[in-house]
Amino acid sequence: MKKFSLLFPLFCLLLIISACNDDDVDTGEGEELITTLTLTLTPANGGTPAIMTFQDLDGDGGNIPVVMEGTLDANTIYTSAVTFLNESESPAENITEEIEEEDEEHQVFYAASGINLSASYDDMDDNGNPIGLATTMQTGAASSGTLTVTLRHEPNKDASGVSDGDITNAGGETDIEVTFPVTIQ
Repeated sequence: MKKFSLLFPLFCLLLIISACNDDDVDTGEGEELITTLTLTLTPANGGTPAIMTFQDLDGDGGNIPVVMEGTLDANTIYTSAVTFLNESESPAENITEEIEEEDEEHQVFYAASGINLSASYDDMDDNGNPIGLATTMQTGAASSGTLTVTLRHEPNKDASGVSDGDITNAGGETDIEVTFPVTIQ
């Protein structure tokens, strides 16, 4: 009976170890590093594009990120495109391409605060859900405030409001979130 009581815990330990597979092992590989986000808004009437840029070449911590604000025209429709780069590598890695390839696992959200701006999605994944790399934005009357751009990894695109750009019920993990100062004149 003593042999059984010593072997039983050893047997259980071997059973637990053998039940683990590669999917259970954390390899330490996190999400891609995104050092640069560029939002380009081009007036539908063909005017000069407004380019807003966030750049943090050393990643979190260290040097203060550079954020270039945007100035938009009042009562104007803009087509917009957002790009994501990892410029800590040479040549820079285009994370936007990865988002396009894994479009069902990503969504970009746009939240205006204090400014008269609305956004609608122009690109969809294979399931008909929004991605947000291409949008149409419309400004209203002159105002100033912020525009927050958030890239979510594995959001619940079927949750209430998410397909309309409401991040509240999206879940998932934030890959990058940037708040741009914006003036509409």
